[in-house]
Amino acid sequence: MNELMEKENVKIENMIYEIRGVQVMLDSDLAKLYKCKNGTKEINQAVKNNPKKFPERFSWILNDIESNNFLVKYFDQKKETRGGRYKNPRVFTESGVAMLATILHTSVAIEVSIKIMDAFVAMRHYLIDNRNVFESINNINNKLIYHDNKLLDYDEKFNYLFSKFDKKEEVIIKGKVYDGYSLILNILSNAKRDVIIIDSYADYKLLDLIRNIKCSVILITKNSKRLSNIEIDKYNIEYGNLKVYRDNEIHDRYFVIDRSEIYLLGTSINSIGDKMTTIVKLQEANVINTINKMINKIMEEINE
Repeated sequence: MNELMEKENVKIENMIYEIRGVQVMLDSDLAKLYKCKNGTKEINQAVKNNPKKFPERFSWILNDIESNNFLVKYFDQKKETRGGRYKNPRVFTESGVAMLATILHTSVAIEVSIKIMDAFVAMRHYLIDNRNVFESINNINNKLIYHDNKLLDYDEKFNYLFSKFDKKEEVIIKGKVYDGYSLILNILSNAKRDVIIIDSYADYKLLDLIRNIKCSVILITKNSKRLSNIEIDKYNIEYGNLKVYRDNEIHDRYFVIDRSEIYLLGTSINSIGDKMTTIVKLQEANVINTINKMINKIMEEINE
């Protein structure tokens, strides 16, 4: 046995693992140490022939989860990387190893069993002697896990908060027609109650933008041939979400979302992408209130 240990650089302590909270050895390592001619087949046949001598507290076959975790933890290897040839191993506790020695009839069984028992004892003494160290390491690991979870939690909260911050300004570059319409559609799609669009030069292009808006749309525009009443009526027959007020008292172009958010558009919707322009979200409460009052005044006067 000593020759085997020296020749193959075998150290029994390195063959002892912890599974289910107890120290165990693999059937493959025991087959090697006991010089079993048929390898693990001889080990497992011995257990099969003597089932009453090997209750589960002495020996068991790892389930799939235990087997996969074992490979990753001790060998940095996943089960699927072994080409499907891997079988879940059988493990033996200290009592199981002692029982196995009584039924194996190899030339080194007794000598190996003594050395294995010595290794188990040495491992127990090592764990006891370094109990405080392991407890400290465990506490550190638990704290690291706790702080990692906290950091992940904070990251999620920060990401959520940042996602709520609105951009105050967006620039639409000349020639970026699609990007401009996409930006406007994103703004309009945020509405839950209604959208008010103020654009004196709105035309049929506006109808393409609002047809998928899931709330009512109010358009304030001047009386022009750009968007006729016939076009509006045909649109409403199919979509029915547009109400138009004819007025020319407001020069600038605005989007009012749910009567609370107001965007100033630097050009008419039908001119998006023709030249560089800017969309600005208004922030001052008094400005927002003034615009809303003007909108209400226009609609009240027309309704009268």
